[in-house]
Amino acid sequence: MEDERKNPLIVLMHGDCQVSTKELARVIGVKLIAPCSPDAANRHTGYLVGGTSPFGTKKAMPVYLEESITGLAKIYLNGGKRGFLVGMAPADVVRLLQPVLVKVGIKG
Repeated sequence: MEDERKNPLIVLMHGDCQVSTKELARVIGVKLIAPCSPDAANRHTGYLVGGTSPFGTKKAMPVYLEESITGLAKIYLNGGKRGFLVGMAPADVVRLLQPVLVKVGIKG
């Protein structure tokens, strides 16, 4: 995703939810948050859409994590290519990525 200035960011969300971009923009103090184009996502992360991982991105960018994810026993994140998932404890994700915890999920 990116803000109105095209600054990239990563949002980690439950697989059965969507990100409320309006709420996320309000929470982080920007005017607009929107999904970026596949080309922009590739430029920012170095990954192809469908294989985007929050780890090892080409550019450093802020990471936001839906707060309720921290209460799960294990989560699965994309490992850098389509179909390659990595199972981790949420505490390890928090320790490694140091995300900002947010409440911006919408059941979808």
